[in-house]
Amino acid sequence: MPTDGEVQTLAPLTNGLIAEVLTARGYNFGTDDDGDIGGMWDDNLIWFFRRGSQGEMLQVRTLAAAEFTVDDVPRLYAFCNEWNHDRLWPKAFVHVNDDGTARVFGEVTTDLERGVSHAQLDQLIGCGISTGCQLAEAAAGLKAP
Repeated sequence: MPTDGEVQTLAPLTNGLIAEVLTARGYNFGTDDDGDIGGMWDDNLIWFFRRGSQGEMLQVRTLAAAEFTVDDVPRLYAFCNEWNHDRLWPKAFVHVNDDGTARVFGEVTTDLERGVSHAQLDQLIGCGISTGCQLAEAAAGLKAP
């Protein structure tokens, strides 16, 4: 990792670079048939997507482990609105599945059109994982004991 004042080289965002950072952190992860990278952190599923026309945008998306019913959606909306009001990362939202289950997702998206250094990507991935897990933990706290 570069020290203060050291020149950092910017490289295009690639799945290989994402995998390199995750490997350097000692994380376990996998790649699906579409080439998307993901893994489990504290029982939450976290994906590392490349979005944009050139795959230049990094999206760290967390699927919180806690599962809710459709009846919980109004309070989940209130929870996400409060979260988004008080915090920058991750953006929180609710998704309702066809079977009536509801889940909280978190998302950190960064435009890296000009490229990214290894140190920058390491920081973005670390922040995406840690804040995604914080959101998931807070969402789990909504479950009845």
